[in-house]
Amino acid sequence: MSRKPELKGRPELRGRAARLAHLLPTGRAQAARTPFVLLVVLLLGGGLIGLLVLNSALSEGAFRLDDLQRETKELTDEEQALQRDIDAYSAPDALQRRARELGMVPGGDPAFLAPDGKVKGVPGAASAARAPLVLAPEALATATAPPPSPDSAPRSPHASTPGR
Repeated sequence: MSRKPELKGRPELRGRAARLAHLLPTGRAQAARTPFVLLVVLLLGGGLIGLLVLNSALSEGAFRLDDLQRETKELTDEEQALQRDIDAYSAPDALQRRARELGMVPGGDPAFLAPDGKVKGVPGAASAARAPLVLAPEALATATAPPPSPDSAPRSPHASTPGR
């Protein structure tokens, strides 16, 4: 009898089923499937870890962007406040008030020089209700401040000057 030995755990097949049975993997395929499963698990795990790192970097960038936007808003507000101060100091009435505090008076009629060297107009003197008084910044500080007390130490003239 020339029968083929029966495969492990499989019934004997005949005809087309027997030919197809030779194409199916036997016990050896189970061992080849394990590295593939490990590879897929590792790829999925690596992908998940990569997504986690990418998500963390994006959220960190969003926090940094939020901080920078807040800082930009604060600096813009400060710039606008400083611009308002500059505008207030350069207004004509503020300039006139500060000039009078320094002892300046409005000028008289101006005279102009023509390109050929002739004077056009009649210059006039500045009219002052009081004599012009020009004080040094140190004298202005002492003129408006109360006299120093005897127990206060002498100060440098530049110590009270703001911005230096």
